[in-house]
Amino acid sequence: MKRFGLIGYPLGHSFSKLYFTKKFEEEGLEDHVYELYPIEHLSDFENLINSNRDLCGLNVTIPHKIGIMFYLDKIDADAKAIDAVNCIKVIKGRPLESFFTGEVSSMKMRLEGYNTDCYGFELSLKPLLKKHHTKALVLGSGGSSRAVTYVLGKLGIDYQIVSRKRSRKQILYSDLSAELLSEHTLIINTTPVGMSPAVDACPDIPYEFLKDKHLLYDLVYNPAETMFLKKGKEQGATIKNGEEMLHLQAERSWEIWNS
Repeated sequence: MKRFGLIGYPLGHSFSKLYFTKKFEEEGLEDHVYELYPIEHLSDFENLINSNRDLCGLNVTIPHKIGIMFYLDKIDADAKAIDAVNCIKVIKGRPLESFFTGEVSSMKMRLEGYNTDCYGFELSLKPLLKKHHTKALVLGSGGSSRAVTYVLGKLGIDYQIVSRKRSRKQILYSDLSAELLSEHTLIINTTPVGMSPAVDACPDIPYEFLKDKHLLYDLVYNPAETMFLKKGKEQGATIKNGEEMLHLQAERSWEIWNS
């Protein structure tokens, strides 16, 4: 049996489980299974790995995309630059190689970390970009936000992070003004606000200042049209949810696990 899965907490409706279960069925991979592993505390991760010898790959979701890196033997260059991992390739233990490379771990398998969020986000965003999308507001400062800002940097788009806590690199939601929104015509929600079942919630931005030049991108995919996107659409903005991004990053995970 080849076992794959998702770790995070809490884990309710999972795109990944539905996606890969269907993929395995369609491709006739009867010896493949995708499971959910709700881990509240990362201290339980080592036991998960050591007690599931048939694990081949894991996806990682909130709140563990950053903390999980402590447990990894190798981190891909993109994931290292982003400082967040959402995909782990599990390689059966190679103690002799680990000895010579200096990698020391109490876990019985070699773990390699990757970030497929950046891959999925970039490919799904680029077709929507117009010449006036030169500045972006990134709502949220978690692991997904890091992948988004990494891509924006690659694309030469200036960005401002908006968070509930002010810092040298972050402004507050209450700082958002008509002038700021007129300059930043790309707005990306990287928070879970508005995700089902809390479908009436939305990030606290002044939607009345949005225009038809704005592009609103929500990493949330359930519901398909969040309140964030709905309010933007009402102002004439172009909108995009995170479903295509998830499809792309899932396929990238599959490539990594099978490489």
